[in-house]
Amino acid sequence: MGALAVHSGGNVCMWPHNCHHHRIPRTTGVAVAAKRKVNNFHTRAARQVVIADKPTGSADSKLKDLIWPSPSDEIPFWKRDFPSWDVSSEHPVDGEKDSDPMHIVHVTAEMAPIAKVGGLGDVVTGLARACLSRGHKVDIMLPLYECIQKQQINELALLTTYNSYHDGNWVPTNAYTGLVSGIPVIFIEPSNQFFKGQHVYGGSYNELEAYLFFSRACLEWMQVTGTQPDIIHIHEWQTTGLPLLYWDMYHYLSLQKPRIVLTIHNMEHYGECTQEQLSKCGLDGSIYATVEKAVDDRTIGHNPERLCLLKGGIVYSNAVVTVSPTYLRETLCSGWLTGTLIRNRDKYFGILNGIDTTVWNPATDVFLPAKFSAQITEGKEICKLFVQRGLGLVSEDISTSRITRRVPLVVCITRLVAQKGLHLITHAIKHVEELGGQLVVLGKASDGRVEREFEAFADMHSQGSSIRILLMYSEELAHMLYAAADMVLVPSIYEPCGLAQMIGMRYGAVPIVRKTGGLADTVFDMDDQSHAEMANGFVFEGIDEGSLNWALDRAFSHYREKLNEWNDVVRKIMEIDNSWNNTAGKYIDVYSSIRVRSD
Repeated sequence: MGALAVHSGGNVCMWPHNCHHHRIPRTTGVAVAAKRKVNNFHTRAARQVVIADKPTGSADSKLKDLIWPSPSDEIPFWKRDFPSWDVSSEHPVDGEKDSDPMHIVHVTAEMAPIAKVGGLGDVVTGLARACLSRGHKVDIMLPLYECIQKQQINELALLTTYNSYHDGNWVPTNAYTGLVSGIPVIFIEPSNQFFKGQHVYGGSYNELEAYLFFSRACLEWMQVTGTQPDIIHIHEWQTTGLPLLYWDMYHYLSLQKPRIVLTIHNMEHYGECTQEQLSKCGLDGSIYATVEKAVDDRTIGHNPERLCLLKGGIVYSNAVVTVSPTYLRETLCSGWLTGTLIRNRDKYFGILNGIDTTVWNPATDVFLPAKFSAQITEGKEICKLFVQRGLGLVSEDISTSRITRRVPLVVCITRLVAQKGLHLITHAIKHVEELGGQLVVLGKASDGRVEREFEAFADMHSQGSSIRILLMYSEELAHMLYAAADMVLVPSIYEPCGLAQMIGMRYGAVPIVRKTGGLADTVFDMDDQSHAEMANGFVFEGIDEGSLNWALDRAFSHYREKLNEWNDVVRKIMEIDNSWNNTAGKYIDVYSSIRVRSD
């Protein structure tokens, strides 16, 4: 059956016309009482049913069923209309449930897909969905950023209007409820300027003060509504003021039951804070200027007024988790917070992140031009050709483009920051081209100098080259690139966990990684005969270009000279279980170890 081009809001759909309904913007809830109980949303979340895990049929794997993209298209292929996709409808409700369910509230600055900047948003959503599927009651509390597209929120409705404190004033604040990816979310919207702007971060307001306000507003909402979760799970420096507020204020008011878990996703971000800024949330900032509490150890002796919210969060939380066992060991050996972590070692855990295998599933992924699985891999070849055609990496003549489809395609999907190994990424651009391969870099830079450097690379390779550098982030394009890739490159200088290598494997892209943090916990070298049964990628240890060359050379050699072995590895890595279902149980164990049980 042929493809049907459907015009919708200026977009063109190139998918087979028998495979979907087009995405229709969702409307927000109407006429819902302001005091409506959030429990209603848990009931709805529990009703979400089926999970599909098979390719959708032969129509998706036939070249003639697609309208092929071209770099000259007015609308780039990753911006075209896609099938609607509500992942909550694939949320399993019939799986095994934990025998002692808890109420868990995540307090976070990010949540995928509505407020995602990096991996933090993916982790919060994935862990919350996994705990829901195990029978726990889960809420996420998130600022109602002005930039959030409200049509992505199901049944958005005002829940409560209350006041929360900031800098001597009580600020009128709205709390809304909604469902996102099947998860109940409570959105906090203050009436001041906080969280207004075109992006999640970088508004015109003072970010540190805004997140201190948010931390208190979440606790104030719990007190006003009588909500007493078993666990308040906070994430990163943005919410590390919450345990200070909880134990030194709200625990003396009405909140007795909750216990606090902090996940540190990246130790690079500290939450530097003055005593005066902390005092604006209602605490006496000077009380925390001690080595035992929250003083910034780097400034003792010359700036004793500077505090570190992340340090305070470590001290005041009941349990602290970081996102891989190797990163835990690394943070206990180096870094200025090492002393604090060692003093709190008995409550410090390393739990590897997972990926949401409903969102990241090549067998059901609506962004792909063809579906595939470890058992039926033909669709991956179509995805590769589709992306190559759309980016101008192969001829638009199908018959001649077949000749170049065995050219290795490497993708690097990353934030363009120093942590990610910028000098190695720029070197890979040169070396992959020398090896006769293709490389696509997808990412954004927050630093203007880095942005300009990569813009120059992008201009240099805009035409007639095997390299494409796309300085942006697109969730749709990321899905397509993982599906198209033969290899995924993650050359990080340090990497607390890393999701790219796990997502890449899920989509049959063999990882090439530096041995650090979570990369060392998930990728094992193909040439390491002592662990041949675990081999699933190419690993290098140095931070120099020669070490990267060694890994790339070996990967390209395997791809070109050992085709059958390569195909076996692709099938093998697609079946590795890096899901949250596999790792959420370790979080449940931590929650259970600190919760307060009713007599």
